[in-house]
Amino acid sequence: MSSLSSTIQQVFNEPGCAKNQNKSEAEKKKGCTKQLQPGGAAGGCAFDGAKIALQPLTDVAHLVHGPIACEGNSWDNRGAKSSGSNIWRTGFTTDINETDVVFGGEKRLYKSIKEIIEKYDPPAVFVYQTCVPAMIGDDIDAVCKAAKEKFGKPVIPINSPGFVGPKNLGNKLAGEAILEHVIGTEEPEYTTPYDINIIGEYNLSGELWQVKPLLDELGIRILACISGDGKYKDVASSHRAKAAMMVCSKAMINVARKMEERYDIPFFEGSFYGIQDSSDSLREIASMLIQKGADPELMDRTEALIEREEKKAWDAIAKYKSRFAGKKVLLITGGVKSWSVVAALQEAGLELVGTSVKKSTKEDKERIKELMGQDAHMIDDMTPREMYKMLKDAKADIMLSGGRSQFIALKANMPWLDINQERHHAYMGYVGMVKLVEEIDKALYNPIWEQVRKPAPWDDPANNWQNRAIAEMEAEAAALAADPVAAEKARRAKKICNCKTVDLGTIEDAIKAHSLTTVEGVREHTNASGGCGACSGRVEEILEQMGAITVEVITDPVAAEAARRAKKVCNCKSVDTGTIEDAIRAHGLTTLAQVKEHTEASGGCGSCGERIEEILDSVSHGNDAGSTLVAAE
Repeated sequence: MSSLSSTIQQVFNEPGCAKNQNKSEAEKKKGCTKQLQPGGAAGGCAFDGAKIALQPLTDVAHLVHGPIACEGNSWDNRGAKSSGSNIWRTGFTTDINETDVVFGGEKRLYKSIKEIIEKYDPPAVFVYQTCVPAMIGDDIDAVCKAAKEKFGKPVIPINSPGFVGPKNLGNKLAGEAILEHVIGTEEPEYTTPYDINIIGEYNLSGELWQVKPLLDELGIRILACISGDGKYKDVASSHRAKAAMMVCSKAMINVARKMEERYDIPFFEGSFYGIQDSSDSLREIASMLIQKGADPELMDRTEALIEREEKKAWDAIAKYKSRFAGKKVLLITGGVKSWSVVAALQEAGLELVGTSVKKSTKEDKERIKELMGQDAHMIDDMTPREMYKMLKDAKADIMLSGGRSQFIALKANMPWLDINQERHHAYMGYVGMVKLVEEIDKALYNPIWEQVRKPAPWDDPANNWQNRAIAEMEAEAAALAADPVAAEKARRAKKICNCKTVDLGTIEDAIKAHSLTTVEGVREHTNASGGCGACSGRVEEILEQMGAITVEVITDPVAAEAARRAKKVCNCKSVDTGTIEDAIRAHGLTTLAQVKEHTEASGGCGSCGERIEEILDSVSHGNDAGSTLVAAE
């Protein structure tokens, strides 16, 4: 467990993590130490996260060392697809029992590995550690090493027992395992200047196959996809790629950063959800490959392909624009989808009334603001009753979410579309965007909604359960409005950290009593954010609202202008407002593409494009603060 603890600490202190980048030097030295406490695995354990991250490797035998329920609960829990071997869909488990708990399960594990190799002959066996064998001291590293030497096959230990933390930690521990034991252990049959890795893409519903034909047409080879439709040999030789695209930074940032550090493989974070994001990602891939030695004509071919595919996509969705006019969407998802899907829905002409940010990073939230404006309705944790009321009051016409939320929409007799990993349709790339629009249209205009909204002959519309539920909610709201003391008590009782059951009042009291100024300080005194960590952003907001994090008010016009110019517009490429404004004036720039060429702004995820367009408009009309200051002087 000592080596596991060390690996966990390295993952917590990952330099590529946006949270760590925002820390002071003192906080960075302190690290992200988190006690491994009960409740930390709420919402999915580390073992589950590791299995999610690596199971889409299709020709590998995935062996779970633990009770049979661990494998049963994690088997086929994502809609990933394979173009080749299906051994990854076979559930292998050591199924340890009470006797193994007493005498140890290492012999059973060794025999299981032997049986898998003799019967199935996979190129590799991945062995996942779970809670029970980790607690009784089974050394899977030693067993895997002995099995590798005996059978001449790679046997990879994945040390991520569930009790060490949440699902996201398991994603990263899986990444550490393949960095240590897989990547760089084999050589590709050949290499080209057009080889890339795609990291954090899981080929859900076959999404990767919607983008791969475009890359094939450009002559760009996916050397390895980690891990959707991936092959062991491809991942093992992925260190020879020339560039990489990272799709889900929250899951695999450590893999992308360490491959850049060790093998000089530059990466960017991008998305293939939506027309503009797909185009931006293709441009960035081409740009990176050219910088690494590919023929510059690749960019010309890329632009030609983008122009053709964009036209086809816009033509295909044009007929839906009028049908979507005035239609509002509630998006309940998280992570990278909280902003990448927003862009796609806006392109389709839909209005976003809110998007959840429960699993989103601070950078994800900034991108949402760039897309939806500073007043974007970002939902940290909406209760089922709140979702129901929003749908029932027609504040949203359709809800896009995961399967767990579908019944709320169905009870409200409102359309719902699955946007999470269990879905059966692929929405990536240009054709995926068209498919998403088609599915939303089908859901919105399905004739079943007209039928289910009609009251049954025996139903009393004035006294059905839906109206009683809404009346109860409205009565509670009215009672709170009439009683300020009760309203304040309800506000303070609102749960902020579900893992550790910490409410708003407890956090506010601790901030006041101990003069706290950081999330780490709040965690130390209240345990809030000590589980999955998803509430850290909300804790930061509370600190800001209470004035614990002071925002300097600049009265000097020159200093205020300097601060305005220093404000980051493109986080991916670290380009500020002043750099963009200066480039626009100096070169007479008029388009987003020109700004990108001269400053690299919007050269990452592309979500800052709308803000850059505003700056272009402002500078061209002389309305920017810089010109005003010059005039005043």
